[in-house]
Amino acid sequence: MAETSATTETGEPASRPRKSSWKYIGPGIVVAATGVGAGDLVATLIAGSKFGYTLMWAAVIGCVVKISLAEAAGRWHLATGRTLFDGWRSLGPWTTVYFAVYVVVWGFIYGATAMSSSALPIVALFPDGPGLKFWAIVTGLIGLVFVWFNRYAVFEKVMTVLIGIMFVVVMYVAIRVVPDVGASFAGLLPVLPDGSLLYTLGLIGGVGGTITMAAYGYWVNAKGWSDSSWMKVMRLDNRVAYITTGLFVVAMLIVGAELLHASQTALTSGDRGLVDLGGVLEDRFGAGTAKLFLVGFFATSFSSLIGVWHGVSLMFADFVERFRAPAAAGEDNAGPAVADRQQRSLPFRAYLLWLTFPPMTLLWLDEPFGLVIAYGVLGAFFMPFLALTLIWLLNSSRTPGEWRNGWISNGMLALSGLLFVVLCVQQVRDLPW
Repeated sequence: MAETSATTETGEPASRPRKSSWKYIGPGIVVAATGVGAGDLVATLIAGSKFGYTLMWAAVIGCVVKISLAEAAGRWHLATGRTLFDGWRSLGPWTTVYFAVYVVVWGFIYGATAMSSSALPIVALFPDGPGLKFWAIVTGLIGLVFVWFNRYAVFEKVMTVLIGIMFVVVMYVAIRVVPDVGASFAGLLPVLPDGSLLYTLGLIGGVGGTITMAAYGYWVNAKGWSDSSWMKVMRLDNRVAYITTGLFVVAMLIVGAELLHASQTALTSGDRGLVDLGGVLEDRFGAGTAKLFLVGFFATSFSSLIGVWHGVSLMFADFVERFRAPAAAGEDNAGPAVADRQQRSLPFRAYLLWLTFPPMTLLWLDEPFGLVIAYGVLGAFFMPFLALTLIWLLNSSRTPGEWRNGWISNGMLALSGLLFVVLCVQQVRDLPW
C-alpha cells in the first residue's frame, strides 16, 4: 500500500504518515481482550481435547482472517473520515433496520451472559461466599460505573492490564502441561480428521470474531487516529491484536491436547467448561495453579464485559446520531473529538444502562424461547454482514482510490465472508427450533 499521505480537497498535503511504533499500540489490545471470551476458549479447549494438535493450522488461518477483517474496518474509518455505521447507512435502509434490531436483542441477552461469565470464576474462587446471581450483578454494576465515568484512555489502560493477566496465565498453563513441539508443528499441515469440519470452521471463525471487530474503527478514532496518516500505525496495532489472539488459541489447543486429549476428559460446553478445567488443573498441578487459572478466567470474562459495555455503546451512540442527522458530504464524523462527544452522550449512556439492568432479569428466568431464536439468528448473520458490507464499501467510490481493496484484501474478505456464511447456516440449523 502506498505510504504517501492523503491530500485535502484543495490539493494541500494532509498530515504526514506516522511511523508505525509500539508506543502507539492500544485499540488492538482492546479488541483482543474484548473478542476472546470464556466460551471461545472452551470451544478451543474442546477442539484440542478431541483432535489433539491436528487443527493447529485452522487457528493460524483464523488469525489471518481476523487481521484482514479488522484492518478493513479500521481502514474505512481512517481513509474516509466516516464511521462504519455511516458507511452501512449509505448502502440502504436495510442496514439500519438490521442493526437496530440486532443491537437491541443482542445487547439484552449478551448482558446477562457477560455478567454470568464474569461471576463464575469468582464463585469458584470463593465457594462459601455469595452465589452466582449476586456476583453477576456486582460485575455488571462495576462495568457500568467504570465505563460511565471514564474516557477511552483510562479504559485502554485497564484493558491492557487485563489482557496482560490473561496472557501470562494462559501461557503459564500451556507451558506447565509441557507441549509436544513436534506435534505442534505437524498440526500446521492442513488435515481434516473425521468429524472435525465444524470444529475447524469454529476455530477459524469463532475466537475473537464478534461485534467488537466492527467496534475496532471506533476505538481507533477514540485513540486519536483520525485520518490516513495513521494507516501504518493502525495496521501494526491490528496485527499485534490478532497475533495475540492467535497465541491464546494455540495455548488453549495445547492445554486441550495435552491435559484433556490423552485422558479423554470431557468439559461442559460454554463458560462453565473453564470451571471444569480449573478442577482438572487442581488435580494435576495443585490448588495454586487452579486459583491462578481462575484469576485468568476472570480477566478474560471481565475484559469482554467492559469491552462490549464501551465499544458497542459507542457504536450505538453513532447509530443514533447518524439516524437523527446523516453526515453531510465531506463532514468529518469519525475523528477523536466526535468519539469523545459520543462517549458523553445520552445514547451512549442509555445503551450502557440497557446492557446492565434489563439483562439482570434473565439471571432469574430461563431465556425466553423466542428471544433465544432471535438472538441466535441475528448473531449468526452479523459476521457475514460485516465481511460482505466491507467488501462493498471498500471497492466503491465511497473510499478514496489509494485506500480501496487490493486483490489480497478482496480475497481475504471474500474468504471470510464465505466462511461466516457457512458458520451462519450451521448455527441457525443448530438452534432449538
